[in-house]
Amino acid sequence: MTFHEALQTHLKALTEKDLTNFLPTVHEENLSLILPTGSYLNNRQEFESFHQGWFSDPDWSMHYEVVKTVVTAEMGLALLNVLYNDLDPQGQPYEKRYYLTLVFQKQGEDWLLVHDQNTFQN
Repeated sequence: MTFHEALQTHLKALTEKDLTNFLPTVHEENLSLILPTGSYLNNRQEFESFHQGWFSDPDWSMHYEVVKTVVTAEMGLALLNVLYNDLDPQGQPYEKRYYLTLVFQKQGEDWLLVHDQNTFQN
């Protein structure tokens, strides 16, 4: 599988809230997630728990545009411009724009996510 194929598989599972197909795209041990709030998760168990809860929320959706990719023999980076839509606790819709940086590492024939960072846009 190429980096770009792995990226598309990861993003498809993410936007479809498909945990079963999402988790195999993620490294088992070497993993970090930085949320827009600055919260930092650095292990697989925390990563899975966060995504299980988030994917169970039916109200959100996200659309993205790939801004840039950089690929070497062992690492791949994708920078995305994301539009995120959700409902607040009172049921009112809102949207956020943020940059999503995804870093994948080549493991045999697979590309696995090792870093996910989200940064709100001004």
